[in-house]
Amino acid sequence: MSTTPHILVVEDEEHLAFGLRFNLEAEGFRVTTVGDGLAALDVLGQADDPIELVVLDLMLPGMSGYEVCEKLRQRGSSIPVLMLSARSLSEDRIRGFGVGADQYLCKPFELPELLARIKALLHRFQSGAAQSPTESTVSVNGHEVDFDTYLVDGPEGTQLTALEMKLLRYFLNHPERVIPKGELLKEVWEQSPNIQTRAPDQFILRLRKIFEDDPSHPKHFLTIRDAGYRFVPGTPST
Repeated sequence: MSTTPHILVVEDEEHLAFGLRFNLEAEGFRVTTVGDGLAALDVLGQADDPIELVVLDLMLPGMSGYEVCEKLRQRGSSIPVLMLSARSLSEDRIRGFGVGADQYLCKPFELPELLARIKALLHRFQSGAAQSPTESTVSVNGHEVDFDTYLVDGPEGTQLTALEMKLLRYFLNHPERVIPKGELLKEVWEQSPNIQTRAPDQFILRLRKIFEDDPSHPKHFLTIRDAGYRFVPGTPST
């Protein structure tokens, strides 16, 4: 099997799909292109030559990029997704993150920025982008998290997305501290800290479902009213 990263480009505008393929192949990537969401999900379901990153247009015939990304995540896949869109409103970006996109890039874009984001996502996904904590695995409420594979509790457990892992890592690096929502938006989502969105709440609910004994009564991933969020490692005192 080739060690060259295999990228799926989902774009219905033929000239743009051609340009993306040409430039990505010039950078040494292997590229498959499709023009609609159903074809994308079909390619992503093939195991013989797995896709390692998806460049996904938002406006597609039949099924939007939002729907494609959501269905991909529902399958349990953590393949990095870079969403492309002519829509520049923060609400559109946050909706993309909400369905599981790892990056959101507005059209028109500069090729160097696209390439930089693709390479960063591949590096983060393939190597775990080693940061502190420096251990390759860490335990969160009895669940083993592998920073190299993004797996929780082994191959039969839960696969985290790159963005979920980035959020979890940020909490692990700042235990017990109340973290304002704006700080998470800036440091994890790389967005303005002033936008109005519930995206952090949605992702924290996901972490609670994975790590909390009772997600409706969390003891580790806490929401502090009018202040932000706090991660409590270990067994909290009662």
